[in-house]
Amino acid sequence: MGAGPSRCTRPTPRCPSSPRPTAGEAEFAVVQRQLDVSASVLSKHVTVLMEAGYVEQRKAVRNTRQRVWLHLTRHGREAYQAHLAALRAIVGP
Repeated sequence: MGAGPSRCTRPTPRCPSSPRPTAGEAEFAVVQRQLDVSASVLSKHVTVLMEAGYVEQRKAVRNTRQRVWLHLTRHGREAYQAHLAALRAIVGP
């Protein structure tokens, strides 16, 4: 085993804190693919996050199909940053 924790090279569900510019929105289908979950599972989680005030969604028609875009609210971004800070405090520098 290595002397320290491995560095993430790209964001994944197991390594969300790797360097990456944040986008304003993500399309529901893209998030679903990235997380490799069903639409119903993601929808349930998004609903909980929306009720907590962490996520908002925007619906619009594109190419005759309804699309849903998700984005973190300011409160959601602050909660996410606090969660990352707590995880970093657990694992150390």
